[in-house]
Amino acid sequence: MSGDYGFDRVEEAASAVAGRCGRADAAIVLGSGLGGVAQALSEPVEMPYAAIPNWPAPGVAGHSGRLSVGTLSGRRVAVLSGRVHAYEGVPLPAVVFAARVMARLGVSTFVCTNAAGGIAPTLAPGTIMVIDDHLNLLGASPLTGPNDERFGPRFPDMSEAYSRRLRAVADEAALARGVKLAHGVYACVPGPSYETPAEIRYLRAIGADAVGMSTVPEVIAARHLGVDVLGLSCITNMAAGLLPQPLSHDEVLETARGVGRAMSALLEGVVERL
Repeated sequence: MSGDYGFDRVEEAASAVAGRCGRADAAIVLGSGLGGVAQALSEPVEMPYAAIPNWPAPGVAGHSGRLSVGTLSGRRVAVLSGRVHAYEGVPLPAVVFAARVMARLGVSTFVCTNAAGGIAPTLAPGTIMVIDDHLNLLGASPLTGPNDERFGPRFPDMSEAYSRRLRAVADEAALARGVKLAHGVYACVPGPSYETPAEIRYLRAIGADAVGMSTVPEVIAARHLGVDVLGLSCITNMAAGLLPQPLSHDEVLETARGVGRAMSALLEGVVERL
């Protein structure tokens, strides 16, 4: 998958989505196995990614590849069921294409969810973790190369990559909805192999509580565009070496689906408080 994912291509996609689905106040990106959240939308208008100009299609199980725009808790919300990952061989501008389209669609709040491995011993499978900060270990940034000022400044500030206000909103929503939350630092690694036990020990030493292969590029792109971000990790497994068993994507999907109801309740509570 290659091509131009610059500003004009983003605008073309945003125009197509606006013409079919209308605009939205918030966008939610659903990670592996979390696609059921889209069912909470009322009167949704749907577009498969393949029908949106220039939109890269995901090729990983658990990512259906569909955009739905509807009403959730009284707000117009765009739900993205699936994303592309750098490990699929796509350039980072393609990885963040959806985030940029959502920003150009008028979205002011970007909620990024993912499935992640738990590193901190307190993060058991099935836990939802609010991302307080991240470690970008991809060795690259979606902002590398010439900067297009229409997206944002050359050197965007990342001191609050994840909105402090939205993190507090998530805590309030969780308390009201009876959803237990944890907080922590998310490390993004290239994948697609799972980490070795030695790598997990390293990640823990440098401050990571959970690890995954997505989200961080999208967050960087969204903040570049001035969009507030809330990050939520569904802890689907303990990371390598913490339990005497191998890791599998099937386990990730099964656990994420089991957390789907709690994640939906949390997201509805967050949206109603925006």
